[in-house]
Amino acid sequence: MGSTPAASGEPGKPLAGWRLRLYTIIFEADTRAGRLFDRGLVLLILCSVAAVMAGSVQAIAATHGRTFAVLEWFFTIAFTLEYLARLACVRHPWRYARSFYGVIDLLALLPTYLALLVPEVHALIDVRVLRLLRVFRIFKLTAYLVEFHSLGRALSASRRKILVFLSAVLMIVLIMGTLMYVVEGPANGFTSIPTSVYWAITTMTTVGFGDITPKTDLGRLIASVMMLLGWGTLAVPTGIVTAEMTARRMGPVPTTRTCQECLSEGHLPEATFCQNCGARLPRYMTDAATGR
Repeated sequence: MGSTPAASGEPGKPLAGWRLRLYTIIFEADTRAGRLFDRGLVLLILCSVAAVMAGSVQAIAATHGRTFAVLEWFFTIAFTLEYLARLACVRHPWRYARSFYGVIDLLALLPTYLALLVPEVHALIDVRVLRLLRVFRIFKLTAYLVEFHSLGRALSASRRKILVFLSAVLMIVLIMGTLMYVVEGPANGFTSIPTSVYWAITTMTTVGFGDITPKTDLGRLIASVMMLLGWGTLAVPTGIVTAEMTARRMGPVPTTRTCQECLSEGHLPEATFCQNCGARLPRYMTDAATGR
């Protein structure tokens, strides 16, 4: 069993009053205010990324460079205030700062400030697009949430089968690449075994860049076999994962209900304790519960 919050040495402040209301708006999307906040945040992220992309075009930047600079600082200040609001309303600010989304939120801010010292860092502002991962809960797409969790469980359960399959593929491309090196040789572009293995990978995956091609009849025969093998091998991982997903029964539809201790979400409406850390969950807040 996981350790309780009290045993972790990080008690945190209980949420109440404005902190609880702010927490519900920022971290959950089952109320009208929460949905509006998250949708507005996504719009802001998209606009900021679009501004960075447009600003990288020389002709546009030369004409509207000052406008882009003002917009960038507007977005950065807005995201800074949002990040500070998140730290202010959670029970364990340091725990949130170290979480996946906390790190992404921080990385969305740092490039603009660091660009004052190192201008080349400005291009890293596009990391903000990672924050759009929140879109799974923002628009209340519970059906997609179910599929997302189901796919994750299926991939986890299939990982050993996929590793065995990849090992077999690596052995095939190594053998076929070595064989092509012997058959074609440096005179036809197969200058080394690694180069020949590269050719085997591009052929087996049906990419076929065409930068290296066999010239002999035997080499073309081997290439034909590799192409036919590629058709079959591409379908194997899909079949493994699909079979695992079919074998697993879909669970109940999760919500955006978030644990105030470990910040995990997706708990059922009737749940009393967190499924990850065991902490007691607050009352489930929805539009009906808030009277809105």
